[in-house]
Amino acid sequence: MDRALVPALDAPEDVLSRLLGGLSGLGASPRRAAAPAPDPGTGTRTGGGIVIPPLYCPEAVRDDPALAEEVNERLVRWAAKVGIYEGRLDMLRSCGFGRLMMLAHPDCDDPDRLLAAAKCGLAEWAVDDHWVDEGRDPDPALIGLRSALAHAVVDPVRMPAGYARQFEERVAAEPVLRAFRSALEHLAEFASPTQVTRLRYQLAVMFVGYSHEAEWRMSGRRPPVWEYLLHRYENGFFPCMVLTDPLGGYEVPAAEFADARVRRTYMYAGVATVLLNDLYSMAREDPADTNLPNLLVAEEGCSLQEAVNRTAAIHDEIMRMVEAESAALAGLGSPLLGRFLEGLRNWMGGSARWHATSPRYHATA
Repeated sequence: MDRALVPALDAPEDVLSRLLGGLSGLGASPRRAAAPAPDPGTGTRTGGGIVIPPLYCPEAVRDDPALAEEVNERLVRWAAKVGIYEGRLDMLRSCGFGRLMMLAHPDCDDPDRLLAAAKCGLAEWAVDDHWVDEGRDPDPALIGLRSALAHAVVDPVRMPAGYARQFEERVAAEPVLRAFRSALEHLAEFASPTQVTRLRYQLAVMFVGYSHEAEWRMSGRRPPVWEYLLHRYENGFFPCMVLTDPLGGYEVPAAEFADARVRRTYMYAGVATVLLNDLYSMAREDPADTNLPNLLVAEEGCSLQEAVNRTAAIHDEIMRMVEAESAALAGLGSPLLGRFLEGLRNWMGGSARWHATSPRYHATA
């Protein structure tokens, strides 16, 4: 990619100031305009009568129910084998994580590759569902230890044999750790070592994010909005999204993938997606949970509906930034980078469709 030709992107502090201060009207990408997320009517109604406004978001470009069902059933069987979601497999099946992968990776028709991505994603969700919010002992004081153990599985630890046996005993006793190991082994069957390493890095950052959140829970501290947005760069959908090119059967050149401008655009895309998740997950979470709408209510003294509207506006602003910057980068980078950026767009569109329809967020869907 010709560095001299790529336009300079905004400084992070300018971006944060603009997001918290309201929309600035960057406009849509000249390549393809986004469409509102697939919300019925004028918005999606959540618990307590709160309405999520239609969101500015790409549309899903494929819907293959048969492929989604095949991946989902394979995923549930795998979850039973490794032991995650024990006693909750019917709930897991209803969430349709296989459908999420089918929607998010429309350039992949191989159920085995989609299953590998679904395994990685479900292992990540299991951290939240087993260790953070639910499970036998969702103690925030244990998150640091558990994250360290998970990282030692994801980026395999080396130690003297006697101590290694003790570590393996711990892994064998913990379903989430077994899930991470199994998922990474499957991914390595078709992803390059570089692509697997990219996922390991994003998982390490995610584990930092879980420790960050655990501090809030242990101290009872409510973070300011700026700190929460920083947290969402640690704990988002980045590990799922980084599988875009291995699922598509290609690899973004290392120099382009590591370019700061490409990474910033990729991170913007992940933050937009996780803010959409904040909106849809409100109905299933404790009203006191830490999410952007709740923090806006506390910091600005507005109503919850006003905070939801503000969160939607921030999401939409980030989406427009992603569109504009993706268009500039794709036009000047390699064809593989352009394909990756289009894949990110497809991932966001597929995720939006899944969030709008999955029983994980809609009990009557």
